[in-house]
Amino acid sequence: MSEGRVLRVGLTQWHATREPAANLDKALAAVRGCAADGADLVLLPENGLMLGSNAEMREQAFTAESPEITELRQVARETGTVVVLGGMKHRRPDQVTNSALVIDRDGALLGAYDKIHLFDARVGGVSFEASGVERAGSELLLLEVNGVTMGLTICYDVRFPELYRSLAKAGAEVLLVPAAFTRTTGRAHWEVLLRARAIENGAFVVASATVHGEQPGEDAFETYGHALAVAPWGEVLADLGDARAAHRVVELDLAAVERARTTLPVLEQSRPDVYTGSPQRLTAGQAVPEGVR
Repeated sequence: MSEGRVLRVGLTQWHATREPAANLDKALAAVRGCAADGADLVLLPENGLMLGSNAEMREQAFTAESPEITELRQVARETGTVVVLGGMKHRRPDQVTNSALVIDRDGALLGAYDKIHLFDARVGGVSFEASGVERAGSELLLLEVNGVTMGLTICYDVRFPELYRSLAKAGAEVLLVPAAFTRTTGRAHWEVLLRARAIENGAFVVASATVHGEQPGEDAFETYGHALAVAPWGEVLADLGDARAAHRVVELDLAAVERARTTLPVLEQSRPDVYTGSPQRLTAGQAVPEGVR
């Protein structure tokens, strides 16, 4: 089924600051660089256009008509490349969401995925209460490019495997995870989470990322970097490390998805009807029921 299908995805990373103009320059350069290297789709990081505290990002939330979005639409049209802005504070008439915008190769806005799982946590002494400044999404999103189906997620979503299993069972062969992952949690969990999502679903995972600055204290919070692309069998195809501005086009051979899912047909063998039931409980030290000896 997937014989001969190849998708070239631009993996991107940069040090995002509180200055949208400077961040936009990095985003445009990444799109142009990936397009020159043959990308069909370019994935930009979460909060790549503005990275500050939640309150600061809400204050500078973008709309679909913001000049920065207009310029990204223009560069998509100029390069003929699909661009996914992996996450931004998105101001709508009645709410703010963390949204990944999908821009078609002709510059049209195809739609947006609103982040389902909001980062309410305390990490390294810093409290991240995203639900206090934005509303959670409630819809899954699939994106098809060149006959390849992708599932779109954002950052903290990666800790919720049920989401990725649902996307894979709905047809996703590539899972996109743009992120602004904290440096503390990134060191401990980033690679293992991404590899797990790839392995358990027999899917490619592509995760663009923001990265920390060089000077202590210059960021509202330090992000990990290490934008990764992972194959369906779990091997890392690309890792952008700590680079302050980098991109790489990764060629995804969709035959690898079919091989992984044929070898380990976990999507067909999963039993959600059983998982939703209440587990039986046993207590040690009590009498063994008749007939169980």
